[in-house]
Amino acid sequence: MTLSPQFLDELRARTLLSGLVGKTTKLQKAGREWRACCPFHNEKTPSFYVNDDKGFYHCFGCSAHGDAIRWMTDQRGLPFMDAVKELAQNAGMELPAMDRQAAEKAEAAKGLHEACADAASWFTDQLNGLAGATARDVLTKRGIKSETAREFGLGFAPDSRGSLKGALKDYGDPLLVEAGLLIKVDEKTPYDRFRGRLMIPIRDPRGRTIAFGGRIIGDGEPKYLNSPETPLFDKGRTLYNLDKAAPATRKTGRVLVVEGYMDVIALAQAGFREAVAPLGTALTEAQLERLWRLAEVPILCFDGDSAGQKAAIRAAHRATPLLQPGRSLAFVTLPPGVDPDDLVRTKGPGALEALLANPEPLVDRLWASEFAAEPLATPEQRAGLKQRLTEIANTIADANVKSEYIAEFRRRTDALNARPPRAPYVPRPAGGGGRKGNQPWKPAPGPVGDGAKGIHARGMDGVLTKPVLIGLLRHPTEIGRHIGELSRLNITDHRLAHLLDAMIDAALEEQTLDSERLLTILATSGFDIIAHDLLRADQLMCSFTQRDAEPARAREELDEAIAILVARPEVDAALAEATAMMQTDYSDEAFERQVSLVKEQQALDARLANLVQSNEDARAFAEGS
Repeated sequence: MTLSPQFLDELRARTLLSGLVGKTTKLQKAGREWRACCPFHNEKTPSFYVNDDKGFYHCFGCSAHGDAIRWMTDQRGLPFMDAVKELAQNAGMELPAMDRQAAEKAEAAKGLHEACADAASWFTDQLNGLAGATARDVLTKRGIKSETAREFGLGFAPDSRGSLKGALKDYGDPLLVEAGLLIKVDEKTPYDRFRGRLMIPIRDPRGRTIAFGGRIIGDGEPKYLNSPETPLFDKGRTLYNLDKAAPATRKTGRVLVVEGYMDVIALAQAGFREAVAPLGTALTEAQLERLWRLAEVPILCFDGDSAGQKAAIRAAHRATPLLQPGRSLAFVTLPPGVDPDDLVRTKGPGALEALLANPEPLVDRLWASEFAAEPLATPEQRAGLKQRLTEIANTIADANVKSEYIAEFRRRTDALNARPPRAPYVPRPAGGGGRKGNQPWKPAPGPVGDGAKGIHARGMDGVLTKPVLIGLLRHPTEIGRHIGELSRLNITDHRLAHLLDAMIDAALEEQTLDSERLLTILATSGFDIIAHDLLRADQLMCSFTQRDAEPARAREELDEAIAILVARPEVDAALAEATAMMQTDYSDEAFERQVSLVKEQQALDARLANLVQSNEDARAFAEGS
């Protein structure tokens, strides 16, 4: 059996050295490396280090040094071939056939590498020649500098079926077809695969060109065309720019994953040299393993559009079964319609750095995705959320991480129905307190209407909750002013409670929010029906629930309504507590507190009646005139 250097390189790349050594030696994390007492000699102070990035171990005490294969032969005592067989089986690789074909294949691979390297050079020459003027204009419009184009080996494939074929004719058509540079259909003469495209070389971790990506110049489909899979190129195991990003990650301590070639190139030009990209497919398990060798928590920075966010959640689900202690993913969400290339070109590197400073953990992305999957208005829907989250957690292979996810999801689902903590109640001064300076809320003249009469029959919650929510839908900027008060509300209708939570989240995300934008955001979370039902079913008809109300009055009355809605449950609870204390420990002080709370309760009733009555009077006046 002949083992090619390419086979052994791939075997080492697929073997996580710390995982292999850790099976028999207790390792401790030491920065980006692992540390242990050397298994090759007796020592009390650890001097044995394992480096996954470089794929080797080294002892500073006895100078033991090697890679995964050397570990199996020196520490496990296996013969070389037995060590290779065991590692290959664990890595899911097939051993080369036991004949001369292996040597011939290695020789062929050498020819493929050379052909790809020569093709890359030829494409670069075309870009810098007369034929490449249009392609150079594309790069200029995208803000790609000439030195960046040289660094990434960018090139141009003329719109010709035989230009590359003629330039590399010495290799012969069969080898160029095998390298993915020519296309052969049936018995027809092979022709150039890439035509009229900006060419982007794809390199392996050692920096050798193994394939190409081609971007169309002008209109046409497909926009991007990749090399087919070849003996050199397995797109499910390859990450674009891995050869350049790996050294950069050792300096920054992070690795960024973006969607496309041009994003990587633009980020590198802007100073983010630790970026890589998959090759037109969702992230695979093999690509995730390679990312985790660079950083424990890679940051996925996909486009802000729907397709980009779907790709992000697919990656989240793909990674979940592979999680281990300290090994996870994080996410950065870009503004809708913006990709990393756009962001750094229009807003500068600082805009992306600000997003990267606070990435979203994997657990939050999974939770948000399932939380928004369907409404949570009924017990059955909330039970469905719990079931989906439990199923996700149960896919995690590591028992410790699985238990932590199950516990975290349970805490979050339990919190959905938990009553928010009540702030200590401080009674208002006798007589209430209005919203204009220190002036009390003055009752409006006129007979008491049906709305005011129905307050005691339906209670504060029944009278005010829906109008307040309608008012916030009409005037979203008021949400931010009242977040502290709104978070204290204990709304008994779960549908309305979840709607309010979604409105608060939207207000926190966007400081300048109008009604139309708020309804659009709510629709994406499944709250559009309940929100529109509220707007159609406005029975209290307060100024703040009306579309064209006078802004100052609407704001003042909404302030008053929120204050009443928040205060009344707190007064009720304080009064119940005072009454219970009176039954067990009577005192003049307890009696006075009870009386004060009863008056405060009556004052709140009066304030609400005044608010309702004033709007009924205003409506009656408008109808009469």
